[in-house]
Amino acid sequence: MRLFCLPFAGGGASAYRTWVAALAPHVEVCPIQLPGREERFHEPAHTDLREMASIVVAQLPAFFDKPYALFGHSMGALLSYEVLRQLDAVGAPAPVQAFLSAYVPPHRPSRWAPIHQLPDAAFLDELRQLEGTPEAVLQHPELMQFLLPTLRADFQACETYEGGAPSPLAVPLTIYGGADDGDVSEEELAAWQVHTSSDFRLRMFPGNHFYLHSAREALLADISHTLQACAPRSAPAPVPRAIETAG
Repeated sequence: MRLFCLPFAGGGASAYRTWVAALAPHVEVCPIQLPGREERFHEPAHTDLREMASIVVAQLPAFFDKPYALFGHSMGALLSYEVLRQLDAVGAPAPVQAFLSAYVPPHRPSRWAPIHQLPDAAFLDELRQLEGTPEAVLQHPELMQFLLPTLRADFQACETYEGGAPSPLAVPLTIYGGADDGDVSEEELAAWQVHTSSDFRLRMFPGNHFYLHSAREALLADISHTLQACAPRSAPAPVPRAIETAG
């Protein structure tokens, strides 16, 4: 089967390209490369999450020849949720599993004030609190000026998204989080259960908001075990490739 991986704010496809070595051989890792990052840095990043999801959804039908799953961390979790809603709305084949990581469900009000319009210094301080951007990068003015437009666009997309009332999807949800994440609590992650009419599972890992780096081995083992239970017998997966959205 295929595992489509959606990026966290400011992140790109490269964050997931090494996952194939740790996942079961039946999983073809397909990182989604959105505009505004890595080799697509010359394209403006989207500031509307629904628009971002629609360009992902437009590309997926070409890959429906195999069972598939979605993984999204932080912004990627919210984006995955909107992708699921849009797929359901058009009657597309549903994923066998959706892994949503480290994000408050859209029906819950945010505990935090929006940051995408903050001055640069204050915005960088907020990024530092998330502990996902290396300090050496945050202290590099030229590099941060290069990254800031995409980071601001991603935060704007998340902070202005309105998901509406929960409408349960017939997709099994596995929710992940970091036990020491000061931005998303275990109780908030558990609230994702209202968004599925299928199986629901919550698992916490040691670490902060970016536990997916520090607890990488345990996270990938859990993903592998979950997908192996869903997957038909198949040939070994090819080398992972990034899926570039058209918009």
